[in-house]
Amino acid sequence: MSSYNTPDQPSSSSNSGHHKPPPIQQQLSRYESQKRRDWNTFLQYLKTLNPPIKMSQFDHTHVLCFLDYLDQFGKTKVHHQACPFFGQPDPPSPCTCPLKQAWGSLDALIGRLRAAYDEHGGGSSDSNPFGNGSIRIHLREVRESQAKARGIPYRKKKKRKKTANDAV
Repeated sequence: MSSYNTPDQPSSSSNSGHHKPPPIQQQLSRYESQKRRDWNTFLQYLKTLNPPIKMSQFDHTHVLCFLDYLDQFGKTKVHHQACPFFGQPDPPSPCTCPLKQAWGSLDALIGRLRAAYDEHGGGSSDSNPFGNGSIRIHLREVRESQAKARGIPYRKKKKRKKTANDAV
């Protein structure tokens, strides 16, 4: 018997003929990595509920509860109306008001989760719980309350008009 193997004969060092080339790992973009991490975090949150909720069973109310749950990990000081620093952008001393998730962070999170839901076969975009009107209302209320608490009105950025100098 020769030591030469024909292409249809596996070598003794292979996995019994089941040799596959190693998968090529494509580097995910920062957005894709964040989206995957956010999706996994949300699914983990659903599992911690009593009783646990499956992906096919959750709705916008679970999304709202998830957003409230995330507030405990927030880093943005949101003053109560009774706080002497309510409405001041730079308070002179610390207070006991809670830390919450910043509106912009929640808005970006919902955008990533909305896209992840669509990618994971969640159904039509009309039925996407992350796009539900109550989520948009909640985000608007968070934005307005945080702006009032800090004394900084939120102004939507205006789109820059293209000029003749803008080359494509």
